[in-house]
Amino acid sequence: MANQVTNYQCPACTGPLQFKGGTGKLECEYCGNSYDISTIEQLYVDKEKQEQVASEKAPQWDVSQGRETWTEAEKDDLCVYHCPSCGAEIVCDKTTAATSCPYCCNPTIIPGQLSGSFKPDYVIPFRLEKEAAVEALKKHCRRKVLLPKSFLSENRLEEIKSIYVPFWLFDCDAHADIVYRAQKIRYWSDGEYDVTETSHYRVARKGRVDFRGIPVDGSSKMPDAHMDAIEPFDYQNLERFTTAYLPGHLADQYDVDAEQSAQRANARIEASTESMFSSTLGEYSSHQVEYADIQIEQGNVNYALLPVWLLSTKWREKQFLFAMNGQTGKMIGDLPISRGRLAAWFFGIFVPLAAALIAAAYFWL
Repeated sequence: MANQVTNYQCPACTGPLQFKGGTGKLECEYCGNSYDISTIEQLYVDKEKQEQVASEKAPQWDVSQGRETWTEAEKDDLCVYHCPSCGAEIVCDKTTAATSCPYCCNPTIIPGQLSGSFKPDYVIPFRLEKEAAVEALKKHCRRKVLLPKSFLSENRLEEIKSIYVPFWLFDCDAHADIVYRAQKIRYWSDGEYDVTETSHYRVARKGRVDFRGIPVDGSSKMPDAHMDAIEPFDYQNLERFTTAYLPGHLADQYDVDAEQSAQRANARIEASTESMFSSTLGEYSSHQVEYADIQIEQGNVNYALLPVWLLSTKWREKQFLFAMNGQTGKMIGDLPISRGRLAAWFFGIFVPLAAALIAAAYFWL
C-alpha cells in the first residue's frame, strides 16, 4: 500500500524547499538559496528519468512473505507513502495531496493524488505568509464592541496552517426573465392632513448575464460559509498547475465532485442574477419578485487549488475557527459575544432613544 512521493530538495544542500508567496520562488531555509519554479521542475524531470533507468536495472526480490496486509476498511480510509528523504512511512487521509514528513519535516508532495481526473487545471499561489495571517487575526478582533476583553488576552492560537483548497470554477451564461411588483410611495401635507400616496407597478426585466469563475469549494472538510466569505480571489494570478507551488503548504484533492458542486453554483448564479436585475429598480420605493424564469446555459468547469490560511484558537474550552484568503488577506471567523457588553450597549442606545420618542410624543399631544 506504500507508494513513492516527492520531496522538493535544494540542489545545493538537499534541504527542503518551500514555496514563498512573497518572492514567488522556492526557497531553502538552510542555505538561503532560491530557485525559479521552471528550474526546479526541469531538475525533477531529469531526476525522474534517472530513477526510472536505475529501477529497470535493479534486481527484483520477492518481499511478500511474512507481511501482513491492510484490511479493506483501512485501505478505504488511509494511504501510506514512503518519504524519499528519510524512508519513513507517511500515513495520511486519502484526500491529502501535500503534507510534511513527521520525522524529517520535509515538505512532501503526493503526485498520485493530483493525477488523472484529480489533476487541477490551475493554481493561485500563496502571496501572504504566516506572519500576515497572525496579524490579520489580531486586526479582525480589534474594535469589536461586543467582544469580551479577556478573549484578546486569554485565547491561545492552537493551530495555523496554509492549505491549497480544491475549488470548482464555473463559467456560464444565464438568461433571465423576471417580473416584479413594485411600489412608489409619496408623502406630502396640505396644511390640514398628512397624506401618503402609494402607486403600484408591474415591472419586467429581461436579459443575459455572463458568469466567469464562480467558485465552489470541493472539499467536505472545509466549512462552506468560511470559504464563501473569504472571496473574491483575483483570477489574474491563476497559473497553470504544477506541484512546484505546493512545498511548504498542505493540499487536498476534491472529495465533492463537479456534479455535486453544480447545485451550489446554480443557486449562487440564480441569486446573483436576481440581485443584478433588482439593482436596476432604484426608482421604486420597494419591490417583490412576482415571477422569475432563470435559464442557465451549460458552460465550462475548471478545477483549481486556491490558497487559504486556517487558524484555530481556543478560549474557555471552546474552539474558534478563522479563515484567511492567502492571496488577498481577507479574514473571516466567528467571535464570542460578551453578555455584559451586549446589555450595556442595548441599554445605552435603546433606552435613551425610547425616552426621546416618549418625550417627543408627549410634546405633540
